[in-house]
Amino acid sequence: MQRVTAVDLPLAITILYVAGVVCGLLVSDARPLERVVLSLLWPLGPLAFVVTVTILLAASVVAYPLVMAPALAAIAFFLWWILA
Repeated sequence: MQRVTAVDLPLAITILYVAGVVCGLLVSDARPLERVVLSLLWPLGPLAFVVTVTILLAASVVAYPLVMAPALAAIAFFLWWILA
Protein backbone atom coordinates (compact mmCIF):
# COMPACT_ATOMS: atom_id res chain seq x y z
CA MET A 1 0.00 0.00 0.00
CA GLN A 2 1.41 3.36 -1.06
CA ARG A 3 1.58 6.14 1.48
CA VAL A 4 -0.05 9.48 0.60
CA THR A 5 2.37 12.40 0.85
CA ALA A 6 1.84 16.15 1.06
CA VAL A 7 2.75 16.42 -2.63
CA ASP A 8 -0.17 14.15 -3.59
CA LEU A 9 -2.71 16.15 -1.59
CA PRO A 10 -3.15 19.09 -4.05
CA LEU A 11 -3.60 16.61 -6.89
CA ALA A 12 -6.23 14.71 -4.90
CA ILE A 13 -8.06 17.94 -4.06
CA THR A 14 -7.96 18.99 -7.72
CA ILE A 15 -9.34 15.64 -8.86
CA LEU A 16 -12.13 15.86 -6.28
CA TYR A 17 -12.98 19.42 -7.36
CA VAL A 18 -13.05 18.49 -11.07
CA ALA A 19 -15.23 15.46 -10.30
CA GLY A 20 -17.66 17.73 -8.46
CA VAL A 21 -17.71 20.19 -11.36
CA VAL A 22 -18.43 17.43 -13.87
CA CYS A 23 -21.13 15.98 -11.62
CA GLY A 24 -22.70 19.41 -11.18
CA LEU A 25 -22.71 20.02 -14.93
CA LEU A 26 -24.13 16.64 -15.91
CA VAL A 27 -26.55 15.72 -13.12
CA SER A 28 -28.15 19.05 -12.22
CA ASP A 29 -31.55 19.88 -13.72
CA ALA A 30 -31.03 23.65 -13.71
CA ARG A 31 -30.59 25.93 -16.69
CA PRO A 32 -27.09 26.03 -18.24
CA LEU A 33 -25.96 29.24 -16.48
CA GLU A 34 -27.10 27.94 -13.09
CA ARG A 35 -25.40 24.61 -13.77
CA VAL A 36 -22.07 26.34 -14.38
CA VAL A 37 -22.37 28.54 -11.28
CA LEU A 38 -23.45 25.62 -9.09
CA SER A 39 -20.69 23.36 -10.35
CA LEU A 40 -18.00 26.00 -9.79
CA LEU A 41 -19.18 27.00 -6.30
CA TRP A 42 -19.96 23.54 -4.85
CA PRO A 43 -16.95 23.50 -2.47
CA LEU A 44 -18.53 26.33 -0.47
CA GLY A 45 -20.93 23.78 1.06
CA PRO A 46 -18.32 22.05 3.25
CA LEU A 47 -16.84 25.43 4.15
CA ALA A 48 -20.28 26.62 5.26
CA PHE A 49 -20.58 23.47 7.40
CA VAL A 50 -17.27 24.21 9.14
CA VAL A 51 -18.28 27.83 9.77
CA THR A 52 -21.68 26.75 11.15
CA VAL A 53 -20.16 24.19 13.52
CA THR A 54 -17.61 26.76 14.71
CA ILE A 55 -20.35 29.29 15.45
CA LEU A 56 -22.39 26.66 17.30
CA LEU A 57 -19.38 25.67 19.41
CA ALA A 58 -18.75 29.31 20.27
CA ALA A 59 -22.42 29.77 21.21
CA SER A 60 -22.35 26.65 23.36
CA VAL A 61 -19.69 28.25 25.54
CA VAL A 62 -22.25 30.92 26.43
CA ALA A 63 -25.14 28.47 26.80
CA TYR A 64 -23.27 25.77 28.74
CA PRO A 65 -20.18 27.41 30.26
CA LEU A 66 -19.45 24.72 32.86
CA VAL A 67 -19.22 22.04 30.19
CA MET A 68 -17.95 23.68 27.05
CA ALA A 69 -15.40 26.17 28.40
CA PRO A 70 -13.12 23.45 29.84
CA ALA A 71 -13.65 21.31 26.74
CA LEU A 72 -12.66 24.16 24.40
CA ALA A 73 -9.69 25.00 26.61
CA ALA A 74 -8.56 21.38 26.41
CA ILE A 75 -8.99 21.38 22.61
CA ALA A 76 -7.04 24.64 22.30
CA PHE A 77 -4.24 23.26 24.49
CA PHE A 78 -4.14 20.04 22.47
CA LEU A 79 -3.93 21.94 19.17
CA TRP A 80 -1.23 24.22 20.59
CA TRP A 81 0.72 21.19 21.79
CA ILE A 82 0.43 19.39 18.43
CA LEU A 83 1.20 22.41 16.25
CA ALA A 84 3.98 23.93 18.36
